[in-house]
Amino acid sequence: MDDQINITYIALSGYVDLNKYRYFYFFIIFTLYVLTVCSNVTILYLIWIHKNLHEPMYIFIAALLFNGLLYSTNIYPKLLIDFLSEKPLISYSACILQFFVFYSVGFSEFLLLAAMAFDRYMAICKPLRYRNTMRKSTVNIFLILAWFVPACYLEVQAILSSKAKLCKFNLEGILCNNTIYALHCVRSKTITVVGVVALLNVVILPMIFTVFTYMNIFIISYQSSKPFSKTTAETCVPHLLVLTSYFCLMTYDIIIARVESDFPKIARFIMTLQIFVYQPLFNPFIYGFKMKEINKHLKSLFSSARTCQQ
Repeated sequence: MDDQINITYIALSGYVDLNKYRYFYFFIIFTLYVLTVCSNVTILYLIWIHKNLHEPMYIFIAALLFNGLLYSTNIYPKLLIDFLSEKPLISYSACILQFFVFYSVGFSEFLLLAAMAFDRYMAICKPLRYRNTMRKSTVNIFLILAWFVPACYLEVQAILSSKAKLCKFNLEGILCNNTIYALHCVRSKTITVVGVVALLNVVILPMIFTVFTYMNIFIISYQSSKPFSKTTAETCVPHLLVLTSYFCLMTYDIIIARVESDFPKIARFIMTLQIFVYQPLFNPFIYGFKMKEINKHLKSLFSSARTCQQ
């Protein structure tokens, strides 16, 4: 009896001059991964150990940074392996898993940013009702929904994709994103419908809510005193920066997944790198330097480190 299991492998052909630059790529990506992990872990550590950061806003920031770690770990280790491989390959099952984590974590960012916008609205515009509304149970519900809802949509797409018949075994990319649909013999209408519904419910609607919420906050704060407006800007601008950058990167992802195969390979390669490099790497710096309380603890941490060295 033959117990051998057939495993389908996909070739990743999105690399540019891999044989020539493999060690250069490896060094750059390894450095970026270490920086990403260290910066995210540092801010998470500060939020964990300081009780004055155990507020809803900082808990949501911690969730975003934790997402950054998941997002990076889903991509970077495989890239590092590919750089040292003669021919970058990935099993189709592993490709589906990477696809699932890539989008479930990515989409949850929009729901987390929407929750943060609601938190800022209650804190700035409804301060008397803030404590009663933003209780620990409320924060936990927001976190569960932010991670669970996208995962449900992506689970459906992942299961359907795993059952789809493949006619191609060469992926025009360096990771498994929406480009995996190009491998299918027939584009599934169910996958398309689920994808559109997911995009609407966990990306577009949360983003519209977030933008209008911050617009309302800024209008109310503009009509108030200048110190109040300054405080609003200090707490809200970092969230808007993250939202804007992430929306641009997700738009990038849609573009590179939909463009034809004759799209310049080097341009596709650079755009793909930007999708997963910027957000996890820059979020800790945005929140570390722009959020007053985190910045204060960050400076204290570095001061203590310098004192110990001396």
